[in-house]
Amino acid sequence: MIGARDNVYDVIVVGGGAAGVGAAASLRHAGIDNFVVVERHTVGASFDLWPAETRFITPSFPTNSVGMLDLNSIAIGVSPAFSLELEHPTGKEYALHLRAVAKIFDLPVFEHTDVERVTNDGDSFHIDTSDKTLHAKHVIWAAGEFQYPRLNGFAGSALCHHTATIASYEDLEGDDFVVVGGYESGVDAAYHLALRGKRVRMFDRGCPWKTETSDPSVALSTYSLERMRQSRFVEHVELFPYMPIVSVTAEDDGYEVAALEGQRFHTKSKPLLAGGFEGSLKFVQDFFERREDGFPLLSENDESTIVPGLFLCGPTVRHDNHVFCFIYKYRQRFAIVAKAIATSLGLPTDDLEAYYRRWGMYLDDLSCCGEECVC
Repeated sequence: MIGARDNVYDVIVVGGGAAGVGAAASLRHAGIDNFVVVERHTVGASFDLWPAETRFITPSFPTNSVGMLDLNSIAIGVSPAFSLELEHPTGKEYALHLRAVAKIFDLPVFEHTDVERVTNDGDSFHIDTSDKTLHAKHVIWAAGEFQYPRLNGFAGSALCHHTATIASYEDLEGDDFVVVGGYESGVDAAYHLALRGKRVRMFDRGCPWKTETSDPSVALSTYSLERMRQSRFVEHVELFPYMPIVSVTAEDDGYEVAALEGQRFHTKSKPLLAGGFEGSLKFVQDFFERREDGFPLLSENDESTIVPGLFLCGPTVRHDNHVFCFIYKYRQRFAIVAKAIATSLGLPTDDLEAYYRRWGMYLDDLSCCGEECVC
């Protein structure tokens, strides 16, 4: 431990979602007890905010005889498939699972605690929250993406309804919809509107439903492709590939959507934007160097290369061409971070490595996360 003062910890985990809860469980496995998880709302809050109809595209299954983890599990020994008895849980169902995991591992969580500022004096971090200042030698940034939708992708994009802010597709009024973005969330929106007999026009700057790569970080999931082949989707959804949208303008009777090549489309309903997320990293971006692609440059232990002690967990982790945007990908990094912090604190890590090796997880291995991964 780094001290005996109140609000002083060995580790502060920022974020109580899949990445934060999973990273905190790994700290437990590493024998680290003096830590706290800081969550601006409640554990799993980002999943609670998913549209009611949206489900996980990665299937859940109970741990099997060869020791493989449920794809959507964030800790060894727990499985949303087993606890929820669902293959594709909704966001609210998965939030319940995360809260159960936090309880099982007895994770110390400060809920309803908003991080306002993070500073570092060279020896420790100081995190100013809505009601106190916390201090720690190490910080794991796991604040996620979903609560920070990207709203400035093109002129007039703020006029659109971002899919991350939709409570339920059933609540949307109108019969004719434009969806900007053809990746997972765009397909999800189009699918649920088509089930209700709505006309949908879906635009994308590329053609993700025809991507040749096997990398699930780039290609559409089979779950989405299967839904695109259903008769209701085929009947009600018109696809516009390779057609970037450059502007949306409000008109007296609706909205005009303009494409790069000059095509213009009209809809009476507010366009839906499935344009991704800015992410929470913007709040600590000055603590990280940047790669050429704009993502944070990390050490082999997922630590900042310019501010020692600051670690990143979650879907923005990148190493070379390895993209860790799914739970089953970025959870492979939890134990690596826990091991690095335990080593910094002078704690033994042999038992930690043996524990994870039993489950086929190696604390220094990237071989199963490459661009051509088909596992």
